[in-house]
Amino acid sequence: MHDVIDLDEKLNAFDETWHPRIIGSCNGQYLKLAHGEGALEWHSHEEEDEAFLCLRGRIVLEMRDREVVLEPGQLFIMPRGVEHRPRAEPTASVLLFEPASTEHLGGEGGAREVDVDDQPWI
Repeated sequence: MHDVIDLDEKLNAFDETWHPRIIGSCNGQYLKLAHGEGALEWHSHEEEDEAFLCLRGRIVLEMRDREVVLEPGQLFIMPRGVEHRPRAEPTASVLLFEPASTEHLGGEGGAREVDVDDQPWI
């Protein structure tokens, strides 16, 4: 039996930025929460699409040829293989839907990359 997941409760349980927390799994997908402040590194996910649902604040999804701005309640699906850089203005919180195998920064490294096995469940 599953329990109700309170997104506000989960978001208030941590404050580290750009370090996703797993809140559930469904059909091989992880549902993750993340806070953002400023910009994350440029990266892509060659094999996976990634869905961003803005919950708080404003997030800009920079791509090499355009930007998408998400306000609370808005969702965007980043197509696989598209290089992107999420940017919070100035802060934001998002719910991510992505395959459980998706590497945080596409496996490209970087100071803030978090290994899938190091993304905690909350």
